[in-house]
Amino acid sequence: MEIYEILEKQSCRVQVQAKNKDEMISRLAELAAASDALGDATAETIHTALAEREQQGSTAFGNEIAIPHARIPGMKRFLLYIVSSERGVDFDALDKKRVKLFFVILGPPDVVTDHLKILAFVSRALSHTNLKQELIAARSETALYEAFLRNTQTEHSADRKNRVMKLMIINLYVEEFLYRVLELFIEEGIEGATIVESAGMGQYISNVPLFADFIGFMNESKHKSKTILTMVPEEHVEDLMNGIEEITGDMDKKQGAMVLVLDVAAYRGSMNML
Repeated sequence: MEIYEILEKQSCRVQVQAKNKDEMISRLAELAAASDALGDATAETIHTALAEREQQGSTAFGNEIAIPHARIPGMKRFLLYIVSSERGVDFDALDKKRVKLFFVILGPPDVVTDHLKILAFVSRALSHTNLKQELIAARSETALYEAFLRNTQTEHSADRKNRVMKLMIINLYVEEFLYRVLELFIEEGIEGATIVESAGMGQYISNVPLFADFIGFMNESKHKSKTILTMVPEEHVEDLMNGIEEITGDMDKKQGAMVLVLDVAAYRGSMNML
């Protein structure tokens, strides 16, 4: 699925005003209801679905951006559209900033993997370009639509097949780091990894007679770790290493994390889950 196939210009809007979150959700639902992609779904149905999703946790992830999304019964294909708001709307963002850009994704209930792929694509696109400012500055629906497509051209499959891949192994002793690293993966386009429950030598060292006096010395939380294995394109290795170190701190000076990158002689298959 290509992003241009689901992005609908007629549903995009610039400078939409709303007093609060619920009013903006109503505006977003009205825009979607006019699309052929919605089938028999009404604006009320879409509003309910978007509002229920927001009750699970705000889709405003910060930096003045939100990605409201929902799965709508009866839909046969996906719909993506963009709405800008010059003044912004309080959308319960984690960073408390008012949201000025809304990327709305609606799709069939039974195509979960594609829904995740679209979410990841939009999140990744906004993380690596100057797209945000260009979209906020857009003064027409056409400008909004074309700016997004122009900045999100995907690679040809032939280019992806010719990539040199590396095996990245990440060992983390702080569980909070795990979720932030996985978020980094999505931003960098890494769509699959294997996570293994692992343990450090601290779990076993007290059983060595020489160290019997030190039973309980090691904090139990330091015994357990998570080991992440993933395949990454060679050209992404440095960005990923730097991104991980922004999360963990300088790994050469602090304990609790380590990254290894190994050459891969040959491989078949994929870890991708998105």
